Amino acid sequence: MFNRTRRLRNSQVLRNMVKNVDFSMDNLIYPLFIEEGTNVKVEISSMEGQYRLSLDNLYDELKELKELGVKSLLLFGIPLKKDPVGSEAYNDKGIVQEGIRFIKKHFPEFFIVTDVCLCEYTSHGHCGVLDGERVVNDETLKLLDKITLSHAKAGADMIAPSDMMDGRIQSMRRILDENNFENLPIMSYSIKYASAYYGPFRDAADSAPSFGDRKTYQMDFRNSKDYLIEVENDLAEGADIIMVKPGMPYLDVVKAVSDVISNPVAVYNVSGEYSMVKAAAKNGWIDEERIVMENMYAMRRAGADIIITYHAKDIARWIKRGI
Repeated sequence: MFNRTRRLRNSQVLRNMVKNVDFSMDNLIYPLFIEEGTNVKVEISSMEGQYRLSLDNLYDELKELKELGVKSLLLFGIPLKKDPVGSEAYNDKGIVQEGIRFIKKHFPEFFIVTDVCLCEYTSHGHCGVLDGERVVNDETLKLLDKITLSHAKAGADMIAPSDMMDGRIQSMRRILDENNFENLPIMSYSIKYASAYYGPFRDAADSAPSFGDRKTYQMDFRNSKDYLIEVENDLAEGADIIMVKPGMPYLDVVKAVSDVISNPVAVYNVSGEYSMVKAAAKNGWIDEERIVMENMYAMRRAGADIIITYHAKDIARWIKRGI
């Protein structure tokens, strides 16, 4: 006698009845690129359907997102001026800070997460302060604290540091608590690999390093053990949510982390993953909707509670249509 597992797959009703992985718009965060200036709406050449927007062109985008049912946003800023220490990142009137205020004024229902890093703001494109060509960890923490506090004062709902400096969660948690933001959560990019999947994002945010690479602070994908150290450190320092980045190539890591921690796990379905799907679909090689939803369920099945994805608008349309 053999086990007839196909019995439970005989109809859509039965398949829906026994499935144990759910998915909804509540699981998604949609990234937005806000550029300093006016009359900016530029499609990112390597990310079809994604735009850099100035504040005067942001209203219509936010209105569409609200109507689609997108609830949470991750903000990235592109400043007009860059310098060696990324001073526009912690300018209280900087582009992300003004973006937060604009969204909260016109669409207060959005949950706003802000990326905390220096790479988009430094003239050299690295994520921290330089000593020669070396990124200096502890000096960078002081600037990250300033960015964190500035975003909090502007009205951010959650802080998401992506810099990968050691000790930054402890430092940020301290500065937030000391300034009466003890209830503001931190979603840490705890596990962020030095990945080729970020290529299109660097077009989007003008954040490619002008020399070298980021392998001295982002993680080595050839190592299968050090990610647990990063997670343990960030949780001990006060992180509320642990993120894995990129997404699809690292579902083994998502699964391993979700199995051993009680905190929520986020995954970033990054620009390279998005652009490959878009390009293949445009060429007629794949069914975009089916591929994207399969990817979303794969990330949820691996243990991701939150998925940051550029596909969120398309997914919202598919859900409304009834997938």
